[in-house]
Amino acid sequence: MEILNTYGSMLVIFAGAVGFLMAWGIGANDVANAMGTSVGSKALTIKQAIIIAMIFEFAGAYLAGGEVTSTIRKGIIDVAYFIDQPELLVFGMTAALLAAGLWLIIASYFGWPVSTTHSIVGAIVGFSAVGVGVDSVTWSKVVGIIGSWIITPLISGIIAYFIFMSSQKLIFNTKDPIANAKRFVPFYMFLAGFILSLVTITKGLKHVGLHVSTMEAIVSAVIIGLLVAITGKFFINRVKIDPQADKHMHFANVEKIFAVLMIVTACAMAFAHGSNDVANAIGPLAAVVSIVEHNGQIAAKAELAWWILPLGGIGIVLGLAIFGKRVMATIGNGITHLTPSRGFAAELAAASTVVIASGTGLPISTTQTLVGAVLGVGMARGIAALNLGVVRNIVISWIVTLPIGAGLSIVFFYILKSVFS
Repeated sequence: MEILNTYGSMLVIFAGAVGFLMAWGIGANDVANAMGTSVGSKALTIKQAIIIAMIFEFAGAYLAGGEVTSTIRKGIIDVAYFIDQPELLVFGMTAALLAAGLWLIIASYFGWPVSTTHSIVGAIVGFSAVGVGVDSVTWSKVVGIIGSWIITPLISGIIAYFIFMSSQKLIFNTKDPIANAKRFVPFYMFLAGFILSLVTITKGLKHVGLHVSTMEAIVSAVIIGLLVAITGKFFINRVKIDPQADKHMHFANVEKIFAVLMIVTACAMAFAHGSNDVANAIGPLAAVVSIVEHNGQIAAKAELAWWILPLGGIGIVLGLAIFGKRVMATIGNGITHLTPSRGFAAELAAASTVVIASGTGLPISTTQTLVGAVLGVGMARGIAALNLGVVRNIVISWIVTLPIGAGLSIVFFYILKSVFS
């Protein structure tokens, strides 16, 4: 307790700095994953993808980021073990942020799409199990989170498979693909707008003091979805198409229409990612700030300090802008050949899965969700469409992330403990 009274402000500033580092790593690695499909399918340039991600990542983090934050902050470890020594939780959460942030930056430098959720969960489990005791970890919660890492790529893969197959059946495999694209693409746009706005209204608006009923939320989401569809239809009608062109040109023109749709799903994916993954940076930071502000008391439900969500949002945006290109290349071109229609199916499936998970407070891995969705699209075209070597390397990078995050966290925990004790 004396340590917190003496070094409280210093610990908060340091935790804020490493929280920012972690957010920067998330931006460089995970956001690049999220936007990689748009860039890989040529629907967006890297510059356009970065601008879209900046706006929507920040909005997602700020408006809908609080639900998952509570799971990362207090769900993984049993805080009862820290009541007599709250400074250990402060040291541990700070060490976890530093460990995960450092690993993300190393991985981003080499273009490896690792999981930020793996990194931070591994780091928190590592310091708690070794620094405090194995019993301090809520293993049932950890098993649930690890289970979600297996289930979510499967869910997003299945959704992506059916979205892609529906576009083939309704649009590409018809006599008039262009007419059918103009007819059905606004429906896909409605779906993207509806999913995105529903989570914003139900989860995000709590942070700005607005509470709406489930029925009001659904009605509002339907209206927003319709507005997105109408706006999309307006832009689709402006896409220049030669009706005399052969079937191959028809497909190319349909892809132009899907490129418009891809921009909508890129926004949805960026928002969904911001809402889910900002928790990886600010959850541990929120715990540190709460303990110091309450003089060592570990509150059951701590209010987020006003500056924490913006700090996470800004860190994510800067990480993407400065370091994001390397991982974008891996995810956008490495796994399978993406066109706007394939990229759209993958992104909408991944965004839907992430948004559902974020709404239920489950910190899933966006990386795994998106890779699962891209695999689903690839599988729809047959196993030969997948670059299995790249897929293998991605899976290996996921496996090593947990132990590396845990190991670094344990080292930093003992360093902080020796410096401040």
